[in-house]
Amino acid sequence: MKVDPDIITVVSGLPRSGTSMMMSMLAAGGMPVLTDSLRAADEDNPKGYFELERVKQLAKDSSWLAEARGKVVKIVSPLLKHLPAEYRYRIIFMHRNMEEILASQKQMLIRRGEPTDTVSDQKMAEMFRKHLFDVESWLGKQPNIKVCYVDYSRVLEGPLRYADIVDRFLGSELDTSKMAKVADQALHRQRFTPPIQY
Repeated sequence: MKVDPDIITVVSGLPRSGTSMMMSMLAAGGMPVLTDSLRAADEDNPKGYFELERVKQLAKDSSWLAEARGKVVKIVSPLLKHLPAEYRYRIIFMHRNMEEILASQKQMLIRRGEPTDTVSDQKMAEMFRKHLFDVESWLGKQPNIKVCYVDYSRVLEGPLRYADIVDRFLGSELDTSKMAKVADQALHRQRFTPPIQY
């Protein structure tokens, strides 16, 4: 597998948008992953979170990014604007139906025994949509960043096709057949079906 040693690959998106699945796919395909494995797999993410605790401090400390060159790291979308301009990035940005994201988040909060009614779904959806518009507009203006937008549901429907798309975007030689096997339809537990129009 060819990995550009100077480029930092990032998997991003809203929480519960499929970022962990994409990280798992890239790892299975042979991409070196930057993670500390502190957050163990659980019922919400049976195949693991692939997180790095230091990512949370990106706004204050980005020194660890030097270790991410030639690797892939997961960074949630609210932190992307703190990426220092001195590096080049390839970002795989996960999209997912908003109703599914909200339902998945709510289920995770229920499992943890945390309150689910602090913000209404409508308000949360508005906040998320505004955030996505803002961050995606910003990404489009960064000369050192290239972005591949990937839809979670479509990956599950055609995993090999999207494994190929991601592999071409990264300019690598990942094992796309192994990547495709990671995309598990059984984990698509929060599904949104549009109402029938009469």
